[in-house]
Amino acid sequence: MKINKKTYRSGPFKDFIAQGTQVGNILYMAGQVGIDNSGAVPQSIVEQTAIAYLNMKDVLSQFGADMGNIVDETFFVTNMDELMENVEAVYGERESAYGCMPEVSQTVVQVSGLVQPELKIEIKCIAHL
Repeated sequence: MKINKKTYRSGPFKDFIAQGTQVGNILYMAGQVGIDNSGAVPQSIVEQTAIAYLNMKDVLSQFGADMGNIVDETFFVTNMDELMENVEAVYGERESAYGCMPEVSQTVVQVSGLVQPELKIEIKCIAHL
C-alpha cells in the first residue's frame, strides 16, 4: 500500500533529503542545523541554535504550521559539556523561538559528528498538523 506523502525540499541537500515529510496530520522534520541562507556557520552553539530554529520555522510554514504544532524534538549535540556550559542561552533561544516555554517532549543526544565538522547542534522534530 502506498502512503500519501507531501514533502518539502530546500537547501544544499535538497536533491538528497526532504526537509519535511507530511503523512496524514503528522509532519516529520529532518534535522535542522545552524547554517544560514548564505551558507555561513557561526562558531557559537547559541547562534547555531537560533539559526536552526529559524530553519525549522521555514519548514513548518511550508506546511501551514508554526512552532505551536511541534510535539516532540530531539537535540543532537557534538559536545554535551559545551551545551551544558551554554544551557541557559541555548534554552533561551529555544524559548524565544517558541514564544513561550514549550510544552513538547525533548531528547538530547550526544553524537560524534554532524554533516559538517563545524556544526555543534542539530534539531529534529515531529509536529501535529
